[in-house]
Amino acid sequence: MAKKESYAVIGIGQFGAAICESLVAAGQEVLAIDSNPEVVNELANTVMRAIVADAQDEDALREVDIGHFDHVYISIGKNIEASIMATLITKDLGAPDVVCRAENVNHARVLERVGADMVVRPEHDLAKRLIFQQLNPTLVDYVNLSKETTLAEVNVNNPKFYGKTIGEIDFRNRYRVNVIIIVSENDEINQMPQADDVIQPHDKITVVGSTKDIQRLNELIQD
Repeated sequence: MAKKESYAVIGIGQFGAAICESLVAAGQEVLAIDSNPEVVNELANTVMRAIVADAQDEDALREVDIGHFDHVYISIGKNIEASIMATLITKDLGAPDVVCRAENVNHARVLERVGADMVVRPEHDLAKRLIFQQLNPTLVDYVNLSKETTLAEVNVNNPKFYGKTIGEIDFRNRYRVNVIIIVSENDEINQMPQADDVIQPHDKITVVGSTKDIQRLNELIQD
């Protein structure tokens, strides 16, 4: 089970409710905050605690000791002003990790400037992920670690790679990616592959590198 930490979710729309449900499913204790009593009542039996409060009210957030939560999610919907104020107040009260939902790129920029530790745009991010997967259908899975760096799992389906060692293929210099995991066709996992480890037919390799380099490798490593 994941380490228990303290979580607060401010703004219980569809995204906020999904965050709460996922945290509860992971065994975490959650404080849910929203200005709508009906929304709070609906969630009261799911989370550890649910309260009605205005996210722009500094006294209300101080009263729940928002600054001492390990993680705070601010998922206020289209009220951009409330989202910005809640972020500013939460950071001023000492919260170490504040994740915010943004409606658009300008909203995201303001949230970053007032102290948000991470800003997400769920619809935008989902669309990017969908298009990326459609354009790269042979990638098993991937995670964007930053704007420039991606971690991806790639199926090795090109016979030209079979029976060769990592060193012979020279992933680092030739393809500018690092191989960090190899999973064989029968699901044996090599978590620290060395230069003399051999690539076998239909291995899955987890690589780290720039998104562009991983896309290039993915094209070459298929049939």
